Amino acid sequence: MRITELLTKETIAMDLSATSKDQVIDELVAQLNSAGKLSDEATFKQAIHARESQSTTGIGEGIAIPHAKTDAVQSAAIAFGKSVEGVDYQSLDMQPAHLFFMIAAPAGGAQTHLDALAKLSGILMDEDVRAELLQAKSKEEVLNIINKHDDESSEEAAVTNAEADSEKGLVLAVTACPTGIAHTYMAADALKNQAKKMGVPIKVETNGSGGIKNHLTDEEIEKASGIIVAADVHVETDRFDGKNVIQVPVADGIKRPEELINMAQDTSRKPFVAKGVKQSSASSNEKQSVSKTIYKHLMNGVSNMLPLVISGGILMAIVFLFGENSFDPKSGQYNEFAANLWSIGSESAFKLIVPILAGFIARSIADKPGFASGLVGGMLAVAGGSGFLGGIIAGFLAGYLTEGIKYVFKNLPQMFEGLKPTLIYPILSVSLTGLLMVYVVNPPTAWLNNLLLDGLNNLSGSNIMLLGLVLGAMMAIDMGGPFNKAAYVFATAALTEGNAAAITAAMVGGMIPPIAIATAMLIFRKKFTKAQKGSIIPNYVMGLSFITEGAIPFAAADPLRVIPSMMVGSGIGGALALGLGSRIQAPHGGIFVIFATDFGHVLQTLLAVVVGALVAAIIYGVIKPKLTKEQLEIAEEVE
Repeated sequence: MRITELLTKETIAMDLSATSKDQVIDELVAQLNSAGKLSDEATFKQAIHARESQSTTGIGEGIAIPHAKTDAVQSAAIAFGKSVEGVDYQSLDMQPAHLFFMIAAPAGGAQTHLDALAKLSGILMDEDVRAELLQAKSKEEVLNIINKHDDESSEEAAVTNAEADSEKGLVLAVTACPTGIAHTYMAADALKNQAKKMGVPIKVETNGSGGIKNHLTDEEIEKASGIIVAADVHVETDRFDGKNVIQVPVADGIKRPEELINMAQDTSRKPFVAKGVKQSSASSNEKQSVSKTIYKHLMNGVSNMLPLVISGGILMAIVFLFGENSFDPKSGQYNEFAANLWSIGSESAFKLIVPILAGFIARSIADKPGFASGLVGGMLAVAGGSGFLGGIIAGFLAGYLTEGIKYVFKNLPQMFEGLKPTLIYPILSVSLTGLLMVYVVNPPTAWLNNLLLDGLNNLSGSNIMLLGLVLGAMMAIDMGGPFNKAAYVFATAALTEGNAAAITAAMVGGMIPPIAIATAMLIFRKKFTKAQKGSIIPNYVMGLSFITEGAIPFAAADPLRVIPSMMVGSGIGGALALGLGSRIQAPHGGIFVIFATDFGHVLQTLLAVVVGALVAAIIYGVIKPKLTKEQLEIAEEVE
C-alpha cells in the first residue's frame, strides 16, 4: 500500500493557524473528521491526548506525529499540516515543530495500513524530504513529494551495509514504542541511516503494532559487537545475556543514533546480565550505585501503591459526608451505600497497600519470581502489625531471597528449567520470606506495641500537653503501623471511659501528615515529581478526613526525612490542641466531627492542625534535597 492511499487531498490541511500544541491537534482531528475518517471525533481526540500524556510525539527536527489506534477511527488515514512560523509542541529537542502528521489507525487496522504508516515514519527521517514539505505550496505538491520517496519497498529483513568495512563489528538494535506505530520505525530508520553513513553493518528488529519484524537470530546476537534496545515498552532482553547492551528510551534512537552506535561498538563496556524479562529505560546498563538501586526498587513499590492510597482514601472521605458513623450497622446514621464505599476503600483498597508495596519492590529486584513472595511478605507485615515499614522490609527481603534462590539453582539440568518459575522459585521464596517475617520481623513489633500501650497508660495522668505531644507524634511515625495503632487504641479506649483528650490529640496528629505533605508540595514544587504533585488535592481531602495513610507513599519513598518531619508537626499539633482545650468526642471523622462534637473549640482545633501542618511541611521541604537527574529519570521510568 502506498502512503498516498492514506494521505489524500481531503486529509491535508496545509498551512495551520494553530499557535499551540492543543490547537494543532484540534485542527488535524477536525480535518480527519471532515474527510469522513472518524466515527467519533471526541473519542479520537481523547485517544490522541492520552498518547501525548505518555510522552510527547514531537520527536524533534521540526516534526510532530500525534497518533492513536482506536475504534473511533472509521478507516486508516494520515492528516498533514504545516506551520512555517513553528509551534511549541514540547518537542524532545525543545525546538518548534513545523511539520505535523496525524496518524489515525483503527483498532483492528490491517497490516498493510500499518506498513504504510511505518514507511512514512522512515521517510520523514530524510532531511531533504522535510525541507521539501516545508516549502510545498499546494496539496498536490505535498502528495508528489511523498510519492517520490515512496518506492513501496518492504522493510529490510537483512543486515544493511553488509559489504561495509569488515573490521567494524555488526550492530543489532530493537525498537519499540507504546503504540508501535511511529516512533518504533523512526528510531529504526534513524539508526539504519546513521549506520550507513558510518559504514557499520546493522540489523534492526522492530516491535510494532503489527508484531515483531526482522527478529534477531541467535547467530546474529552471538556475532554482534553490541545491541541497542531503544524502547519505551517491554521487549525480550534475556537473549542478550553477556552482550554489550545499551538500553535507552525509543526517543534516543531518533535523537542520538551515532552515539548509540559508537557505544554498541565499544566492546570494553560491562556485559549485560539478564534478569528474567526485566527492562530498564535508563540511559545505559552501566553499574548503578547502591543508593540509586535501592531508590529505584523502592519507587517501583511506591508508584504502584499510590493509586490504592488515593482511591481508597477519597472513597473513605466521601463516606463521612453521609455521617461520621454512616458505615457502622450499629449506628442510627447507617447508610448501606456509604457502608459499601467504606468496604471498598478501607477493607479492600487500603488492605492491599502494604502487600502491593512489598510485592512490587520484590518484583523490581527479582522480576516475576519475586512478586509472589513479596505479596505474601506484605500480607504478613499487615497481619503482624509491622505496617508499611514492615512492608518495605518484606519487599527487599523477598526480592533478594529470590535472587539468591535463582543463583543457587542456575545450574540445574535443562529438564528442570520449566519447574523453576512455576514450582521451585515460588515455593522456596514464599516459604522463606514468610518464615522470616513471622519469626524475625514481626515479633519485635508486637513487643513494642505492648510496651507503648503501657507507657501511654502511665503518661495519661500527667501533663496534658505532654500527652498530646506523644500521641500526636506516634500517629505520624508509621501511619497505620504498630506505633500509630498503639496510640489510636489507647485513645479510643480512653474515650469509652469518658476521657476525650487522648482521641483529640490522636485525631489532630493523624490529620496533619497528609495535609503537611500536600502543603510541602505547594511550597517546594521543584522538589517533587509530576506524579507526586498530582496527589495534592487527594492528600488535603484525606488529611481533613483523618485518613493518615495519604502520606504513606511519601514516607515509604523517603522515610528518613518524612517521618521525623511529620512527627514534629503532629506532636506540636496534638500538644497545642490539648493545651487550647479542644476535646473531640468521636473516634474518627476528622473535620466532619470536629464541628459536630466540639463546636466551642473549632477555631482552636483548626489552629492546631494548621500550625502542626505548616511546621511539618516547612521542615520536610527544607531538608528534602532537590531531585537529582538520576531520581527524575527513575521517577519518569517508573511512572
